[in-house]
Amino acid sequence: MPAINLRGFGVALITPFKDDESIDYDALARLVDYQIQNNTDYLVVLGTTAETPTLSEEEKKQVVEVVVNRVNGRIPIVLGVGGNNTNAVVKQLKESNFDGIDAILSVTPYYNKPSQEGLYQHYKAIAEASPLPVVLYNVPGRTGVNMSAETTLRLAKEFDNIVAVKEASGDMTQMDDIIKRKPENFEVISGDDGVTFPLITLGAVGVISVIGNALPKEFSRMTRLALAGDYENALTIHHTFSELFSLLFVDGNPAGVKCMMHMMGYIENKLRLPLVPTRITTFEKIRLVLNELNIQC
Repeated sequence: MPAINLRGFGVALITPFKDDESIDYDALARLVDYQIQNNTDYLVVLGTTAETPTLSEEEKKQVVEVVVNRVNGRIPIVLGVGGNNTNAVVKQLKESNFDGIDAILSVTPYYNKPSQEGLYQHYKAIAEASPLPVVLYNVPGRTGVNMSAETTLRLAKEFDNIVAVKEASGDMTQMDDIIKRKPENFEVISGDDGVTFPLITLGAVGVISVIGNALPKEFSRMTRLALAGDYENALTIHHTFSELFSLLFVDGNPAGVKCMMHMMGYIENKLRLPLVPTRITTFEKIRLVLNELNIQC
């Protein structure tokens, strides 16, 4: 099985829409170039930030095709392949074409709230079916279930192709426990921009970022400095963006980052229901912070 280096700065790509809510594939291709030109180490396609539940199967295929063609092997691509029907996910893994894809990111099953044993069996089935390395994704705030450190470590130790976890539990003690006890060939990645710096100081290898859609150069620099042990300068950047971290999520993700990217001239400020754009008050707060940071908008 091919290896993938997930150390550094990954970005969970948005899906840009036109005013009529059709996908703006030209803008998507430009965003890929923008990421690569500004030091993004790898891209995550069809994750939460991409509004994936609102995309048709044909649109998902087209998004992947556009990104793979535009990247053209320059950086790795991680593809979101998950769900709360284990058999359907396994079927997708066995039948899909993964040309140009380097790993899959698979979220814990949502809504049906499985037990820890259920989570283990779900990922066991995925690991046995996947032709690519698997990144676990723990985000209980969205799925309704937290994957414990014990379950994560059990999977990491038993399946060589489960190579990392994107941790967005918000529980620093749990994340530190995974880092402390994990096997050598398994990595912990921050799933939350706001805790990336402290998590790297504990031993995480980087982040899969939302804010990086808009500010890849700045946030990738923070990640690199932290990974290099230059905590003083990394902390300065972390504190610079602390207000933006909260503003980006106050009206839901990706409403905040799409608002920011619209201000910067990259995309239309469009989302698909049930998601809606940020409130005017949030919009103006984001504009004020960007102006204070001397970011053109």
